[in-house]
Amino acid sequence: VSTQSTWGTYAQILVLMAVGGGAGYFIANGIEGTELPQLIAGFHSSVGLAACLVSFASFLIESGKFGHSPIGIIQMLAIYIGSWIGGITFTGSITAWGKLQGVIPSRALALPGRDYINVLSVAATGAFFGLYIWKAETLATGLIFLGAGTAVSFFMGWHMTDSIGGADMPVVITILNSYSGWALVAEGFMLSNNLLLIVGSLVGASGALLTYIMCKAMNRSLPAVIFGGYGTATGPAKEITGTHQDASMDEVAEMMTQASSVIIVPGYGLAVAQAQYPVAELVSCLRANGVKVRFAIHPVAGRMPGQLNVLLAEASVPYDIVFEMDEINDDMPSTDLCIVIGANDTINSSALDDPNSPIAGMPVLHVWKAKQCVVLKRSMASGYAGVDNPVFFNNNTWMLFGDAKKNCLGLRDKVMTYYEAK
Repeated sequence: VSTQSTWGTYAQILVLMAVGGGAGYFIANGIEGTELPQLIAGFHSSVGLAACLVSFASFLIESGKFGHSPIGIIQMLAIYIGSWIGGITFTGSITAWGKLQGVIPSRALALPGRDYINVLSVAATGAFFGLYIWKAETLATGLIFLGAGTAVSFFMGWHMTDSIGGADMPVVITILNSYSGWALVAEGFMLSNNLLLIVGSLVGASGALLTYIMCKAMNRSLPAVIFGGYGTATGPAKEITGTHQDASMDEVAEMMTQASSVIIVPGYGLAVAQAQYPVAELVSCLRANGVKVRFAIHPVAGRMPGQLNVLLAEASVPYDIVFEMDEINDDMPSTDLCIVIGANDTINSSALDDPNSPIAGMPVLHVWKAKQCVVLKRSMASGYAGVDNPVFFNNNTWMLFGDAKKNCLGLRDKVMTYYEAK
């Protein structure tokens, strides 16, 4: 290979890296913090598509050498697995993006015979793999069987992801993160690239570990999430009756100043409204005047693990007053006031007392056990999982409607005014 050709290749690589890096910077720079789950899903889809393209390119380049190479079968296996995992990651991530963005309904898709479809898809994958290994005598037949297996993976990625309800989407994101890593590992085998092997292993293993942690926190098994997550109950859910109670800002401010202990439960609505700063100032004022204030964070609050923790840290909320669900749930009955800001599914009591609820079995924060509970929401609309919340109709629950940031600013000002005049 001539020096001129080598430098030309390097130049092409640098140009493509610059274009890709610039596009990534431009896209990420225009994304709000609340859209990070969609951004991650979108980037995962590009990793999956790249794995498919590399697999086909590797097959085209190496197809004539498999029969003469001592590792020919391993190379063919890496190509097929890379394309298969890449296909699932590609369409699965696009579907997850659509659900998170609201382009695709968040409810679980329930095709007739869904489980049989999954079994047949796996069987078809195995059948095409066998034909690809033992019957790919020419380049054309090899491409046909590789393409057929990839097409099945495209279908599997869409069907399995769309068959999962909205409440499980945070877990799905971590699964797809792991898939993208293993797709990189397959690429590393194909290209004999140690860096891809190492990076892919790190991404795949960390994604798998995070998936395990998320499943444990959500009281779910991994197969239950992949083959039928929350949102797949078949029986009729309990009917919710009653009338909600409205509260004014003055009434809520009075509840806060008269309470000795307060637990704040932030949700996706707080993230969307960027209300963490006025909340932090409100908490600082209450604590300075002897009120015990703590935050309760659900494992999937904000649609992405750790999103609410990051927002609170950004607003300089002390770390030692931020607690995970399991650490603080038992303290709810002894708490004077629980303030819910933009959370819905993560505080839904039907997850515990209605076996036919689409989110039955999901661990939730027991806000209804506090002596008083105030929920800040824009409306009475259901949450991301599409499930009505009976907590809103309890006798000890009051609703404060409106933009979370504006309401938190108003509560902050009223609480500060009360203590200044005291």
